[in-house]
Amino acid sequence: MRIHKGDSVVVITGDDSGEVPRKVVEVLEKGTKLVVEGVNRVFKHVKRGHPKSPQGGRLQLEMPIDASNVMLYCTACNKPTRVGHRYKDDGRKERFCRKCSASIGEPISPPKPRYAKSK
Repeated sequence: MRIHKGDSVVVITGDDSGEVPRKVVEVLEKGTKLVVEGVNRVFKHVKRGHPKSPQGGRLQLEMPIDASNVMLYCTACNKPTRVGHRYKDDGRKERFCRKCSASIGEPISPPKPRYAKSK
């Protein structure tokens, strides 16, 4: 899974495409679908007595989009980029920006001795 909850992404296709970085709210279906803040908003009509809207009306919801329609936004180089994985010297796995090689977030796995570089 290359994109995690809380990452900044740029939508590259569809009606909401643009260069504005947005935040990932939720990751669904093993990383193939994402709910992104302010993207793919739809109206859901609800009757009176619904717990979210007791008076009824239209709720505005964010629906999932496919993960292939977004690119991760690198804060180091301020560009949308692809994500790579690599092992650090102590054997921990991390995500990194393919353009500037900057680390993205904290490591995503505990240290594995077989991938540690011995001195």
